Amino acid sequence: MDDQRLGSAIRAIRVRRGLTQQVLADASGVSRSTVSLVERGHWQRLSIDTVRRIGGVLDLRVECVARWRGGDLDRLLSRGHSMLAERFASAMSALPGWVVVPEVSFSIYGERGVIDQLAWHESTAHLLVIELKTQFVDINEMLGTLDRKVRLARVIARERGWYPAATSAWLIVADTRTNRRHAAQYATLLGSRFKLDGRQLRTFLRKPGAATTGLAFMTDATRGNAGQTRRSSSDRIGASGEPATGRIHASRAPA
Repeated sequence: MDDQRLGSAIRAIRVRRGLTQQVLADASGVSRSTVSLVERGHWQRLSIDTVRRIGGVLDLRVECVARWRGGDLDRLLSRGHSMLAERFASAMSALPGWVVVPEVSFSIYGERGVIDQLAWHESTAHLLVIELKTQFVDINEMLGTLDRKVRLARVIARERGWYPAATSAWLIVADTRTNRRHAAQYATLLGSRFKLDGRQLRTFLRKPGAATTGLAFMTDATRGNAGQTRRSSSDRIGASGEPATGRIHASRAPA
């Protein structure tokens, strides 16, 4: 985010709308001097939430762009996603009856996208849509995207000769302090959408029944925490989600 460019944009939009700094400050719930700091590009001591509130009054969306001197950040993030996918696929392969297909692209009725992993349990005719996240970014967008994939999953499955009797969706999230904190912040929203947590995932995978939704945190065994015993992939599925019950209230049984 370019400090000076952001400040210039806010000032230009404010002036175009005929607003004074004081009017914008009052509408944003900040002081006039704060608005002045932002417009002059000197907002480093302010919180990003404050800047977004000022931008929001002007219908200006303020986004942060991370740049890393160590190299290509996109490749690093992609690698993290790939590692999470590999860990979960490895855990799934230890369970009988499941066929897992990674990176399933689709284009249906003009809707395009990629399902991270699509799993099929032949004996129960259960279809599982798996969404993998290394980090929470936009919760609402994530939920909307997952809903769309679940809605189209039956069509995608039939193209593969699978005819599901039930379709479930699981969100698998990298187990980091930041992700845990964000999950806690959106506890009500996530809890209303995901009925099961990580403790119930292993049970579900061993004997899938009625269609359901769940959220589980998956530990990165390659990272390791001091004083914490590393677990096998199959163990991590169950254990890594245990604290989630109180954090996101996702342990309720399906209605």
